[in-house]
Amino acid sequence: MPRNRRGWAFDQSNEPGSSNHTPLTVSLLEPALLILINEKDQHGYSLVSELESLGMGSIHQSVIYRTLREIEVLGWINSDWQTDQTQGPPRRVYRLTYLGKNILISWKNELEKVRMNIDQLVGKLDKERS
Repeated sequence: MPRNRRGWAFDQSNEPGSSNHTPLTVSLLEPALLILINEKDQHGYSLVSELESLGMGSIHQSVIYRTLREIEVLGWINSDWQTDQTQGPPRRVYRLTYLGKNILISWKNELEKVRMNIDQLVGKLDKERS
């Protein structure tokens, strides 16, 4: 977490329902994109919509598209232009590669470890409140 983001949890404007996002939310963008693309091949706009439904809608679209380009450069996803649309401009459709599927397994393992850490921390807070 960059130094200039220290103390984000104490920001009074960061109330529930606020449009701000935390560094924790941004750190989940990469695995969230891989999970959504693994479910089905998708274009960027549908990924943005699905991220919103996951509570990650506060992340700016430019960050989402930059992350998609970065993970494509890494070979985790690839994309093609879908030109057979009857309406509108062509759309770039993203799909997970074989390498991306392996990376997704690594992300799953990491997320499980982090979930255990979070559960332990929240458990300590709950004990303290009792």
